[in-house]
This record gives sequence, structure tokens and C-alpha cells, in this order.
Amino acid sequence: MRWNLMVLASCLAMAGCVGGTSMAERQDEDVQSSLQYDSVPCDQLIAQRNGLAEQNHLPTTAKTTFSNPAMGFGPFTPDMRSKATRDSDRASGQIDAMNRSIERRDCGQPKKKNKFELPGSKPS
Repeated sequence: MRWNLMVLASCLAMAGCVGGTSMAERQDEDVQSSLQYDSVPCDQLIAQRNGLAEQNHLPTTAKTTFSNPAMGFGPFTPDMRSKATRDSDRASGQIDAMNRSIERRDCGQPKKKNKFELPGSKPS
């Protein structure tokens, strides 16, 4: 039993160390910065997000998800997700980054008044 466990652990270690194929490493790549979308106009960004969500059959509120490998084997667990699942997870990361940019810039919200007025007063 102990020999089998050692062989399994060494196989997992070797599988996870082969250049960027571990599940944890690939899931980390799905997380994206929202700053890259700040230069895209709001209406175009919202349309791009909605199109990406529809193309991948995801909600427009999709967020990046992570698996929870047992006992710290994450860096050593090979990524055995299907290509469709990997693509869907990548799209979720993009949608989440777009949503953070949209929220930070208040896209789709009515323009705020820059002038202070008392309630009930008429603008001059």
C-alpha cells in the first residue's frame, strides 16, 4: 500500500511539472485583469461581454471558478478538463474582467449631476 502511494505521488508530481499543464496553473491563467478593457467604450464593451456570454452559453454574471484538489496536490494534478470546459472557464474569466471594468466605470448608469442642487429647487 505504501509503495502504491509513493508511485502515485511521484506520477502526479511528474505530470504536474510538465510545462504549464497542471490544473492549478491553467486555472490561474483564466483570471484576467479588468484594466485591459478600460479603453473600450462602454456600449461596445457591454455588447462584447453579452456576445461572449451567449457564444459560450454562460450568464453575463459569470465568474472564474477553481477546483479544490485534496491535500495540496493542486500544482501536481494534471489538467484533465475537456477542451470545451477549458474554453468555458477562460470565457468566464474574460466576462468577469469585463464586468469589473463595467462596474468600475459605471457603464450603463445614468450620468450623475455634477452640480449641487437643493431638493425642490429649480435649475437656473
